[in-house]
Order: sequence, then C-alpha cells, then structure tokens
Amino acid sequence: MEFLGQFGCAIVMGIAALGSAIGIMISGQAAIGSWKRCYMANKPAPFILTVFAGAPLTQTIYGFLLMQTMMGSSAAPGFKLGVGLMSGIAMCASAIAQGKAGASGSDALGETGKGFSQYIMVVGLCETVALFAMVFSMVALG
Repeated sequence: MEFLGQFGCAIVMGIAALGSAIGIMISGQAAIGSWKRCYMANKPAPFILTVFAGAPLTQTIYGFLLMQTMMGSSAAPGFKLGVGLMSGIAMCASAIAQGKAGASGSDALGETGKGFSQYIMVVGLCETVALFAMVFSMVALG
C-alpha cells in the first residue's frame, strides 16, 4: 500500500513538469514568432518576451515543493495518491493556460510595444491556480 503514496509523490512532480514543458513550448513559440516579426519590420525585438516564455516553469517548482511535503507526510497512501494526481493535474492545467496567456501577451506586445503590465497580470492569474493547488494540498496533508 505504501507504494501508492510514493507513486503519488512522484506523479505530482511529473505531471506539473509536463504542464510546464507544454506551457513553455506554447509561449516560447509565440515569443519567437513575435521576435521574427519585429526583425522583419526592422523594429527592436523586446527581450521582455522571455518573461512570458519562461513563466510556466514555476509549476515544476511547485510540484517539487509539494512532492517534498508529501514525502514527509504521514497521510494515508491512497490520500497521497489522490492529492498527487489531482494537484499535478491542476498545476499542469495552470501551466498550459499560462503558456497560452503568455503567447497572446507576446503577440500583442511584439506588435504594439504596449500593455506589458496588463498582459503579465493575466499570466499571474493563471499562476495563482497552481499556487492554490500547492498550498491547499499542503494544508490537507497536515
């Protein structure tokens, strides 16, 4: 039975990292496309687009922190599995949403050169889902 708890610890990290990879792929492609359009128009390419491209990486950190908490928890193995699975999925979805929001931000900022603070707020809202999933899961684990 302990295997289920250990699997839950591993799965939260893996699923969160998968979401980060997908989110970075989405936002990174958009940043590169925006830079290309800037270069083609002989405009300076805004380096700040790397913020959008890298934002989904933090969900991997949250997955790691929750994994560490789960490893030290004396919660029931089945509960750990459930927490790991559902929290990992929540973090994964957050990272993918963040990548899509970052992609839109990169496109808009690359085109207009304006609005960074508004765009990053939406990216931050997506981030909040992962933070809530991590913190509420840590509280539930005791």
